[in-house]
Amino acid sequence: MIVYLSKRLAVLLASVAAAGVAVFAFMAVLPGDPAEVALGVNATPQAVAELRARFGTDRPPVTQFLDWFGGLAQGDFGTSYVTSSPIGPQIADRLGVTAVLVIGGMVIALLVAVPAGTFAAVHHRDPLGAAVSAVSQIGIAVPAFLAGILLVFVFAVKAQALPSGGYVPIADDPAGWLRSLLLPWLSLGLVQGAVLTRYVRSAVLDVMREDYLRTARAKGRGRMGALWRHGLRNASIPVVTVLGLQLATLLVGAVVVERVFVVPGLGDLLLNGVAGRDLLLVQGVVMVLVAAVLLINFVVDVCYAALDPRLRGAR
Repeated sequence: MIVYLSKRLAVLLASVAAAGVAVFAFMAVLPGDPAEVALGVNATPQAVAELRARFGTDRPPVTQFLDWFGGLAQGDFGTSYVTSSPIGPQIADRLGVTAVLVIGGMVIALLVAVPAGTFAAVHHRDPLGAAVSAVSQIGIAVPAFLAGILLVFVFAVKAQALPSGGYVPIADDPAGWLRSLLLPWLSLGLVQGAVLTRYVRSAVLDVMREDYLRTARAKGRGRMGALWRHGLRNASIPVVTVLGLQLATLLVGAVVVERVFVVPGLGDLLLNGVAGRDLLLVQGVVMVLVAAVLLINFVVDVCYAALDPRLRGAR
């Protein structure tokens, strides 16, 4: 187990380093000079040169990368080219909002997918099971932002039960915080829940055809009892893989949903940085998102080892 986790941790660190090189290289080849953007079109060459020296963009690319990546290891993301304020605190503030949004969306997705997918698998020959599968198929085709707009129309415009947008910090008003996040959570969770339902159904169907489940039923256990005792753990292994991918998808979907519901998360910060040509801010946010995806993959590997004893005993 320790050898397995050590190898996965080494892969994680190497992947983060490679991702840092890729993100820096991609941002470096984008057109536009941060100093010229910050000073405007009427800036003199001398002023542009002085600002480049202050930003550090006049140094060799390798030196810039080593300084930037070394600062990331210490939590220093640099200083914004536009606002001249530290980038790290901005990302830290927005990261908490995005994390709550993504975790809440995934919890709703699991609350929808696990019972619905299991029901659809157990009753796959019944009309109700087919109806659940059909509804999930329709849900897969609905983008998260469109689901958000529909939810706003139903619950904010028609029912006037929930706010249509905005964000209330939990420290100011816990009830207002919950109300402001319900619709974003639902718009992310329902769409991802529809996707996960299909995978849960497929995984449970595969397990139900296994010999050990037939043996458990032959010993007197009911269908649901045998599935609960012997089947769900084995069915969860492929679902965990998809769950990791869906968490990454939720991070991407949160960028759009935050705009729809005016939630000040990482997605909103990223789009503001792109609009303002604040390349160093964009670079930091993209690196955080990439590192989050890689960390999710590492956690999925750890879950494999927890669910499958064969990995724990593998040399």
